[in-house]
Amino acid sequence: MRKWLSVLFAFIIAMLIIVPDVTGQSNKIAGGWSSFSSEISPQAVEVFEAATNGLTGVNYEPVAVSTQLVSGTNYSFFCNAKVVYPNSPNEAALIQIYQPLEGAPRIIEISKIEH
Repeated sequence: MRKWLSVLFAFIIAMLIIVPDVTGQSNKIAGGWSSFSSEISPQAVEVFEAATNGLTGVNYEPVAVSTQLVSGTNYSFFCNAKVVYPNSPNEAALIQIYQPLEGAPRIIEISKIEH
């Protein structure tokens, strides 16, 4: 009986972590990354635009985003990247942005995704 209760308890904890809640949003755990989603919230768009404002040479268009709750929020944006010159090919890039609890968001890293 005790073993059965332990298994049931572990199953319930796993379901609380993995299964989306009734609003369709996955449960967020501090320190854990969310799954990438192509539904980018207005707040995430605002963070992206504030952090990338003033970048020149490459246009980045976010396609999907993943977040991590820390003391603030880490954002990982999967982007189409296009160098600003005629007939340049689209490339893929990840842009890591940190939004502190107070202050402006800042780019932590931009990495090209090789394929």
